[in-house]
Amino acid sequence: MDGPLTVAEFMTACLHDLRHGYYANHPSLGPRGDFITAPLVSQMFGELVGAWMAEVWRQMGSPAPVQLVELGPGDGTLMDDALRVLRHVPGLLGAAELWLVEPSRPLRALQAERLAYARPRFADTLAELPPGAPLILVANEVFDCLPTRQFVRAPGGWAERRIGLGAAGELAFGLSPPPSGAAEDLPADAYEGAVAERSPAQAALAAEIGARVAEDGGAALVVDYGRAETGYGDTLQALSRHARVDPLASAGVADLTVHVDFPALAEAARVQGAAVSPVASQRAFLRRLGVEARAAALARSRPDQAEVIARQLHRLTAPDQMGELFKVVSIHTQGLAPPGFTPQEGTP
Repeated sequence: MDGPLTVAEFMTACLHDLRHGYYANHPSLGPRGDFITAPLVSQMFGELVGAWMAEVWRQMGSPAPVQLVELGPGDGTLMDDALRVLRHVPGLLGAAELWLVEPSRPLRALQAERLAYARPRFADTLAELPPGAPLILVANEVFDCLPTRQFVRAPGGWAERRIGLGAAGELAFGLSPPPSGAAEDLPADAYEGAVAERSPAQAALAAEIGARVAEDGGAALVVDYGRAETGYGDTLQALSRHARVDPLASAGVADLTVHVDFPALAEAARVQGAAVSPVASQRAFLRRLGVEARAAALARSRPDQAEVIARQLHRLTAPDQMGELFKVVSIHTQGLAPPGFTPQEGTP
């Protein structure tokens, strides 16, 4: 009715429409679903996130109360594994208020069932959490599904990619002049055909997290696949049954993602007064937290599962698997030094 949609508007409709959106109605995670996340690969991921949370709490001076927060908790596996570690930290769970920020009702039902023992509180957005208490937050594969605009360098300058109707009435990509001011920060010397992605939604969430930790204290761990350096490229993709599909032919029935621009995310948080760690690969981050030692311990306790554990470790850390594709960053209060971002002896 209103003409072609921007890519950001298309993503919003496909993923979050209350009646037909993918996350709002029929998200499908896990080996039999559309995609798999690191917590579903192995318990080691969530356990090491729990260890990270424990060390951050210690560095903060063991405050009480403290908000343990997960954005987009999936089916609750990550927090379930993290809590298995945190229950061994004296005083932490007694001080903690567990918050799950999840707008999807189907996913919220899964989380409530898995984590019923922890009596989680739910919110649709981070803004709904009561202010005043420090927080320890994790966001795993959250930023990649936030709406992102795409701009293409055309012969006459930058144009915005939009989605409208083709000759046969099918959804089709096209270009239109960008709104006034929308392309001001795009390089004038970009090569023809270059695709630049900009996500005000990603920047806004990073700024909100940065403002919260700067004001109330704490740290946020962001894990996602994306770029450690801002660059060009069309990264929009749709996933169904663990395979890439045409995003225009699967609107509302497949997961849509883009690569996260970690430098832009970090800058948005810094502007709010937060400190931001260097960007680390998931491989480096997990190795610095001791994932290989944890894998060895699991293999010793479950010798019949040793080969499975080795495959899980490979999936999480190998450069050709999740190890280099996924990046990790911490947004935190000035003066904290969250673990996993400084090389230790024997690790990169």
